[in-house]
Amino acid sequence: MSIAFIDLQAQRRRLGGKIEAAMMAAVESGAYVMGPPVREFEQALATFGQAKHALGCANGTEALVLPLMAWGIRPGDAVFVPSFTFCATAEVVPWLGATPVFIDIDAKTYNMDPGHLEAAIEATIAEGKLRPRVVIAVDLFGQPADYPAIRAICDRHGLKLISDSAQGFGCTINGDHPLKWADVTTASFFPAKPLGCYGDGGAVLTDDDDLAQEMDSYRVHGKAVAKDLVGRTFEHDTKYLNMRVGMNSRLDTVQAAVLIEKLKVFPEEIEWRNRIAARYNDLLAPHVTAVPFVPAGNVSNWAQYTIEHPDRDGLAAHLKNEGVPSAVYYPIPCHLQPAYEHHPRGPQGLPVTEAKKETVISLPMHSDLDEATQDRIVAAVASYKG
Repeated sequence: MSIAFIDLQAQRRRLGGKIEAAMMAAVESGAYVMGPPVREFEQALATFGQAKHALGCANGTEALVLPLMAWGIRPGDAVFVPSFTFCATAEVVPWLGATPVFIDIDAKTYNMDPGHLEAAIEATIAEGKLRPRVVIAVDLFGQPADYPAIRAICDRHGLKLISDSAQGFGCTINGDHPLKWADVTTASFFPAKPLGCYGDGGAVLTDDDDLAQEMDSYRVHGKAVAKDLVGRTFEHDTKYLNMRVGMNSRLDTVQAAVLIEKLKVFPEEIEWRNRIAARYNDLLAPHVTAVPFVPAGNVSNWAQYTIEHPDRDGLAAHLKNEGVPSAVYYPIPCHLQPAYEHHPRGPQGLPVTEAKKETVISLPMHSDLDEATQDRIVAAVASYKG
């Protein structure tokens, strides 16, 4: 039997028709955009993510730009981002005319290196061409960035902090979600994510009441929200009153209905993913350069299970011949992409990022991965003698 890299159908079958029933209920309601399930999901998501506010939006990329818009990020502003991530993290910064500054990663966690971040902020200040404004830390492969250290750096320099938890939503540090340290956490519900819908979807979470209202406005064409109406009167219905230049980034009702059902089982699935990852680590450690490292107190959601191998490309070809799928995240980091190579990098460049892009490879990982299939995958890796 073929092995799925991420088996989306296994979860659907396990839930026994609950998702299909929820989707049909949403369809039959006729409220296809921002219907009642959207608000129900937002409330459940906020509770899960330890947040006062959760706002659904169209996708994880637009989730990142919403707080930047609310903070007035503009040309001349610097936003510090890791390069070893999907391009969406950097992509939203030039949308607003601002400049991404690329930061290197920690060699063991693959997440943003706090030391290099602070050096880059100080160098940017010394150069005087850009205004440091925001840090976007990424929870790569499912585990949280070093938020205590990054928050302290942001506080020293007066910067806002976004937790890009597109891959890592559900990860924790000593039981706390990234929002304990971040001003905003963003999530992606792309189908391949651990908490994925059946299309595109995203969310922003925050404890800031005013920021939540502004992001709500921006996601719906700059509509007037409660804070805009205080002490003011308008002659006409405010439904069509636009206070900001916004965008159309609404989570649709059908996807919210899917996510309500998936969120109910998500905590248990994170536990299953951690059990699978621990077993992978035990079985693969003798056969690879490195298995994933998770610092004490951290819990990953294991969006990807990523190992290192000195002959990564040879191993990938061997696995393909053995019927085992694999993937490389990310063979071309952002700062080496043609669209971004002209943007600044932190001091001394990004040597760790450029080294890891040659050795990392991800193996099948999902909450329904059974031990027999996992054994086949491990055997295929162990049998490579290149």
